[in-house]
Amino acid sequence: MITVKVLGTGCAKCTKTAEVIERVAEAVGANVEVVKETSPEAIMQYQVMRTPAVVIDETLVHSGSIPSQEDIRKWLQS
Repeated sequence: MITVKVLGTGCAKCTKTAEVIERVAEAVGANVEVVKETSPEAIMQYQVMRTPAVVIDETLVHSGSIPSQEDIRKWLQS
């Protein structure tokens, strides 16, 4: 199972990011657990300055915007 963390304060972009990741994961048949992390302390552990940010299996892969579906697909299939 792939653990995907969406880091952010719970804003609309953060919520949308989690939804898009879940949708793409379902489409490609990836077994994912999406966790929304809103704690400022937890977000700072990843040295993220702009949200939403995406962490896959404890590796920061994206920050500052809603990622594209193509990027998400690549992350989940690699």
